[in-house]
Amino acid sequence: MTRAALPELPSRHPLGDLLPALYAADDFAQRFTAGLDAVLSAVLSTLDNLAAYLDPALAPEDFLAWLSSWVAAGLDPAWPEPLRRALVRRAVELHRRRGTVRGLVERLELSLGVRAEVADGPGVRWSGEPDAPLPGPAVGVVVVRVWPGSSAPVDRERVEALVGAVCPVHVRCAVEVLDGPPAREGG
Repeated sequence: MTRAALPELPSRHPLGDLLPALYAADDFAQRFTAGLDAVLSAVLSTLDNLAAYLDPALAPEDFLAWLSSWVAAGLDPAWPEPLRRALVRRAVELHRRRGTVRGLVERLELSLGVRAEVADGPGVRWSGEPDAPLPGPAVGVVVVRVWPGSSAPVDRERVEALVGAVCPVHVRCAVEVLDGPPAREGG
């Protein structure tokens, strides 16, 4: 991110106007402060518009990448700008659901435009005895089924990379790519 002096951007607060009367008529002081105005105008403009810089819908594109690092959005520069803005805007909400079925489905749909279903087995096992082995079989692999949604064909590698990035480390996930939504039983 770079912000530089913009000679065509006028200062809303010229320094020459703020000088005491002794320097107000001094040509050198006026020219000197006019030079500072050119440098400071970008800074003052940024500060005047700070709220817009912090809004993902309004932030300059080069600032958006930095803003995404504040909320750990993990943007791909290849994604279109509207998608990157939407991910930054919803980052906190998505982090709140991270590690859940709903969070994974929403992230896949938002990031890659694919529809998804997660086949997750029973996840609770307990024993009334301290230090006893857990009863029942160990939970197997969580299956993530994806099919085309608003995007073109499903890119399996991108789906697997995203699933690997957002699934909890202790959970094994497998990705299945379908041509369309899975058939519902009994319907």
